Amino acid sequence: MLNRIQSLEDTVEPLQMMLQAVELAEQDTGVGGLLRQVQSVRVIRGMWKYANPARFVAEHVGAPNAQTAGTLFGGNQNQVVVNRTATSILSGELDLVLITGAENGNSASKARKAGKPIPLTETPGEYDLIIGGAQQPEHHDYEIAKGIRTAIQVYPMYDNAIRHHRGETIDGHLERVSELWSRFNDVAQANPHAWIRENISAAEIRTPSATNRAISFPYTKLMNANMSVDMGAALIMCSVEKARQLGIPERLWIYPHAGAEGYDHFSASVRDNFYASPGLRLVGRTVLELAGTEVSDLAFVDLYSCFPSAVQIAAAELGLAESTQLTVTGGLTFGGGPLNNYVMHSIARLVELLRAQPGTRGLITANGGNLYKHAHGVYSSEPPERDFQFRNVQEEIDALPSRECLAEYRGEVTVESYTVMYAGEDPAIAHLSCLTPKGQRVWVNSEDRDLNLAMTREEFCDRPARIDGNGHLAISA
Repeated sequence: MLNRIQSLEDTVEPLQMMLQAVELAEQDTGVGGLLRQVQSVRVIRGMWKYANPARFVAEHVGAPNAQTAGTLFGGNQNQVVVNRTATSILSGELDLVLITGAENGNSASKARKAGKPIPLTETPGEYDLIIGGAQQPEHHDYEIAKGIRTAIQVYPMYDNAIRHHRGETIDGHLERVSELWSRFNDVAQANPHAWIRENISAAEIRTPSATNRAISFPYTKLMNANMSVDMGAALIMCSVEKARQLGIPERLWIYPHAGAEGYDHFSASVRDNFYASPGLRLVGRTVLELAGTEVSDLAFVDLYSCFPSAVQIAAAELGLAESTQLTVTGGLTFGGGPLNNYVMHSIARLVELLRAQPGTRGLITANGGNLYKHAHGVYSSEPPERDFQFRNVQEEIDALPSRECLAEYRGEVTVESYTVMYAGEDPAIAHLSCLTPKGQRVWVNSEDRDLNLAMTREEFCDRPARIDGNGHLAISA
């Protein structure tokens, strides 16, 4: 569900959006009062400061004794919760579960600019359960030491590495990537739940303008996840026996066939390279194997789309052509990117599409951190031949090669990849990943305006360079 406000008086806090989404989910089942029997309410972690919103939701739906659960931070958490919930239902631990989440990034931003904070309902207490394991940092200490703390600094480095690996020119790469994103926009135009539904051409996407400023080379604003949205969603999961007992029509049932999870090596600092994701490849291969499904069997795919590099890498690892439809929502730019809760929207949209085409299958991929935490799921309107299957492939991923990252280095290097961060219309600082002659990775920054500008116009990947005694980078002629 979307909440488009005309004025700050129309603002709805995330908790109220959750309640609205929950009511819509119950209406979708065709069974009134169903949620009074919910045994667990699970809320995806948001930017908000609620303590235990699941308890508030449980009491609102008439299930005050339901277990309450929250998650850790990350775009992978929706699929993680679905995986955990499916296994709990299979074990007989639970038979009816409500999952929900919401963000109000658009109205919160407008309220901040107006100096009028949005009141939040108090939701005291602690969750009965936290799903997702131990919280881990998103960035390596050596990245943080160079001021690299956000996704918008890392994902463009992946895209520049992809360009060089594919042997593309800067202009050719921008054209291909913007056309990929334009196809995502095409899907959003046909999605009634998408945040941006107007047509935006590939040229408009790749060209900096007053409304589409350059963010971090090669990305403009329209190549970034759009968190300025007010969106909520809810899912209801139950056993087949419970669905029959409740009288939910079978034509509405969608089955999770399989789930798989695994984390790539922590942070870009120790990855073997920036144009591949072995973790994603293993998770994807595993979930399809568990579901008895080939890529060619998939009628629908939603690749997690925080940035174009994430989609390109996922498509390559899964064996999907970029020319095919790789989203069911329009992605986090056009469908809308309500932070950690995006994948709940992609699952909900997939449910609608699978119902409309009975017998088809769909793949959902979820990603947390910097192409780091992977969780995938296969769904269908047809029951699986085997009950829901799940596997964590962490041991296989941990056995894969990694790189040593150095805190500091002086001497000859080769530029591996880079991005240039903008301040207004001007390049402000460049972050570069360099490789030593021994293959070790080291981070270095450049505040040389002329060099930074040149990096947006010429290929600097694989260029020889030197880091001097003061830590400054000099590119070899």
